[in-house]
Amino acid sequence: MSRRPARIATAVMLFALATPVAAQQATSAPSPAPAPAEAAAPAAPRQPATAEVRAAYDRSDALSRQVFWTDQAELNPMDPVAGVKAAQALRELGRFEPAAEMAGRVLMVQPANIDAMLEIGRAHIARGQAFYGIAALEQARDIAPDDWRAWSLLGTAYEQVRRSDDARAAWSQALALSPDNPNVLTNIAMASVTRGDTAAAEPLLRRAVAQPGASLQVRLNLAMVLGLNGQLAEAEQMLRRDLPPEAADRNLAWLRERIASPGQNRTWGSLQGG
Repeated sequence: MSRRPARIATAVMLFALATPVAAQQATSAPSPAPAPAEAAAPAAPRQPATAEVRAAYDRSDALSRQVFWTDQAELNPMDPVAGVKAAQALRELGRFEPAAEMAGRVLMVQPANIDAMLEIGRAHIARGQAFYGIAALEQARDIAPDDWRAWSLLGTAYEQVRRSDDARAAWSQALALSPDNPNVLTNIAMASVTRGDTAAAEPLLRRAVAQPGASLQVRLNLAMVLGLNGQLAEAEQMLRRDLPPEAADRNLAWLRERIASPGQNRTWGSLQGG
């Protein structure tokens, strides 16, 4: 977070010597009335950022994006793009409830905004309360039944609330709409991980990593599963390629501790930053 330097205001007091009233009346002509002060010009209203500035912030870190897009959303509450991007950045910073609230504000001015519905679902899934995001995700699915994103997120939400049959059906539809999509494959795999079935997760993640659009997080998830499945050497190779040495060391230490003591409380996700 940025820190604003403190400002010290210095007050300067002016003292004037007054002549006696009688002497002033005898020797001085009446002073002219002071001219009225000019009215201060009104400040020009702030304008939304240009397309170039917006594009530049889209390439910045989550904190910078959160500050920028929240400001843009407050400047123009009718700007759904700003609201959705502010919600996304808030979620990436782990501020899940404000993220859902920000996305909800977008729906107040644009009730059919699918991206806002998806962000509501993502935020509630991320905070472990997927139940509260299902209605928004189902609405997005109904509005755009050919959008794989709603189906994929619904699968994760259903799995979190123990509706496993519904989850499998939703993921199946997501893959039918977007075959071999790495995000869908990863969601299915991580559901297996949460059930303790890392063996089932491994082929799904290998398939996901092989896709052109696979993200860093997908590769890190595969490294985790490989490590938990006893393939620590391959996991280390992946981590060394994708992370700075210190971060790779932390992840490897976590894997070794988890293998030795499966009841460790610290999560894999908490190790990915920095």
